[in-house]
Amino acid sequence: MGKNTFTLGKRRTYGYASGIITESLIYNMYFTYYLVFLTDVAKLNPALAGTVSLISIICDAVADPIIGYLSDRPGSDKRRFMARALFPMVLMILAAFIQIPGASDGLRFLYYVVVTILFWISYTTYTIPYYAVVAEITENYDERTNIRSISSMINTAAILLGNILPAVLPAMFVGLGLSLAMGWVSTIGVLAVLALIFGILAVRSLRVAKLRREPSNETAKFDFFRTMGSIFRLKPFIPFAIFVLFYLIASSMIQANIVYLILNCVGLTTDYMAVVVLVLAVIMMIFIPITTKIAEKKDRRTACLVIFSLMLLGLITAFFLGVRSLPMLIFEAATMALGSAAFWTVFYSISYDLVEVDEMVNDVRREGAITAVPQFIQKFGAAIGMWLAGIFLAFYGYNANSPVQTEATKSGIENIGTIIPAVFLSVSIIGLILYPITKKRYSLLVAALEKKRAGEPYDVEGLSPLIGKSAEPKQKSE
Repeated sequence: MGKNTFTLGKRRTYGYASGIITESLIYNMYFTYYLVFLTDVAKLNPALAGTVSLISIICDAVADPIIGYLSDRPGSDKRRFMARALFPMVLMILAAFIQIPGASDGLRFLYYVVVTILFWISYTTYTIPYYAVVAEITENYDERTNIRSISSMINTAAILLGNILPAVLPAMFVGLGLSLAMGWVSTIGVLAVLALIFGILAVRSLRVAKLRREPSNETAKFDFFRTMGSIFRLKPFIPFAIFVLFYLIASSMIQANIVYLILNCVGLTTDYMAVVVLVLAVIMMIFIPITTKIAEKKDRRTACLVIFSLMLLGLITAFFLGVRSLPMLIFEAATMALGSAAFWTVFYSISYDLVEVDEMVNDVRREGAITAVPQFIQKFGAAIGMWLAGIFLAFYGYNANSPVQTEATKSGIENIGTIIPAVFLSVSIIGLILYPITKKRYSLLVAALEKKRAGEPYDVEGLSPLIGKSAEPKQKSE
């Protein structure tokens, strides 16, 4: 299959890919602004504010593999999961941005934990089937890469909207006579409507898709822990998990901290978030095709290693030079964009490769569960990163009621956006180096798998780094 051939057809592929706006719009808005909303509008202590997201996202992360498992069960249709999650998701994100005046810290903390848990579970019910369905549509290495590349390019629009609209709309609504709290609710309402529209478009684009579901030797009996255990034991899983977990810790720390950098270290207003996001989008649009090209010529692991190394160099440079001016703020945004371009272009297509490894080792296809486990790791890492940002803000003495922060606090805010995430990113790079699935090995795996499915003799020469010695060649007797 050529790299420009799409199983869904080009128009419906773009329709499906645009569904990333639904999840990414809300995801980026949440991780950039929710900590700011909780500290500066809801007036929660920074440590408590960070803990809200830690608890809610970890609770949801535990639900991720369950949603993936259920979406793989006989008779399940991932498109129905997506459709049923859309309205609860947008309602709960609205509820998460409601201010509760006069309530105690404990009551406000409890409210935000509960509504964000409900939001993240509905978000997961949409996103896991959304991403997993690609592995049911095609197992072609380059087509999977291309679908994710198209999705990543569209994702730049979601990043722009998810970061710029909350920077400018609340003030605009205040100028129209609304309170700041109502300005935030109105802003989230705009984003929620956009998310709903593109989610419906994605579901409709998949209506005619022929989703390949291989016959499974698993019954409908709920055997969740055995399923998860067998996935965790896949040989490539641990380095893959290290790659995802530690990158997301680094990335979400930078993202949650960027507004604090703008306001306190550079001394600008939140309007300059538009500049940051514009730089972010431009750099991503440049490096997504570069990542895709390297992945096609070499493989996804190499593509990500090259770009992550540039990101690491950028973070270290920003630490030594400091982020106290607009040019350095732009440099920080460009550095963050490098990692985003590489990670979101290859992350899901890398996880799809585990589907074929799982089938070879365990004789079953589990697209939903395989996609859900990386989602679990992703959210766990993002939650830790956002929580650490709140913890470090409190540690460095951040005071939301003070118009000017101390010099020690400003230096701490710089650390949260530079050297601290650089340490986590370094560990992620180690995971990538150890990750064994290359394009060549994947091709060998698919060739062996096709023979295995047909009941023909096959061998696993060259596949030991992927499947170990547990999946010996099998031949059916005459």
